Amino acid sequence: MMKLGFVSAILPELDLKSVLQTAADTGYTCVEVMCWPVSKAERRYAGITHIDVTDFGQSQADEVSGIAAEAGVEISGLGYYPNPLTPDREESEASIAQIRKVIQASALLGINQMNTFVGRDWTKSVDDNWPRFLEVWRPLIQFAEDNGVRVGIENCPMSFTADEWPGGKNLATTPAIWTRMFNDISSNSFGLNYDPSHMIWQFMDYLQPMKSFADKLFHVHAKDVRMDQERLDQVGIMAHPNEYHIPKLPGMGEVDWGRFCSVLTDVGYTGPVCVEVEDRAYEGTLESRKTSLRQSHTYLRNFISN
Repeated sequence: MMKLGFVSAILPELDLKSVLQTAADTGYTCVEVMCWPVSKAERRYAGITHIDVTDFGQSQADEVSGIAAEAGVEISGLGYYPNPLTPDREESEASIAQIRKVIQASALLGINQMNTFVGRDWTKSVDDNWPRFLEVWRPLIQFAEDNGVRVGIENCPMSFTADEWPGGKNLATTPAIWTRMFNDISSNSFGLNYDPSHMIWQFMDYLQPMKSFADKLFHVHAKDVRMDQERLDQVGIMAHPNEYHIPKLPGMGEVDWGRFCSVLTDVGYTGPVCVEVEDRAYEGTLESRKTSLRQSHTYLRNFISN
């Protein structure tokens, strides 16, 4: 059976023990835990550290495992979502080093799953990014293989704001690009952390990719999206996507979660489905964000059982 969880980024002010206890109290069975370097966040939902992997050894792994066991909640994966292909080489090298640390921590914890972006130089085409993509990711995936860890790439284009325009800061946005990625880096450690909402605002089928890439579904995010057609009619699809799309809680947007979960079961997926809260209507207070997790849990339990 699939496991229902949430992404810890929505609870930045809580420590790991409190995050996992919140999950347990709400009825979730797992949490994707954020592992950013300890620093100030440069964008929403970034820079959040619920596990610090800076000097992460067996004693730290035992402590984290003990906290999870006490709460009765699994850690579905370790998350860190930078831009390792940025043209700023210093930033790129720091991101690559952190990805390696997160992979190592995932192995020590026995989770064997980490989730991230492949990144992109947003000023260049896909083809022009490709040599750098291979240069960075071939050794990273080999490192993951050597540690027995799977890397799930989220399909978010990261093209929402002026500094991410026009190409976005993540290459892995379409089935055509995924096919090319997995052909050029063929590994059982390289797959997807799939989020259906990003397909909708790109005007793409969000169900077929789960069939076409069933063997690459390592982890799944549950986020919904509502399209503002009136605004889209004014600004067009070439505008920043935040002009016309609104992230929402599951069940409050355009994803048909019954069909979505039906396809997941049809392709034999039994992994985590983690609610990713990015709904501004629920972000005002810690209690409202906890409410968003309760509401999402209540809704998705129609389709995902314990």
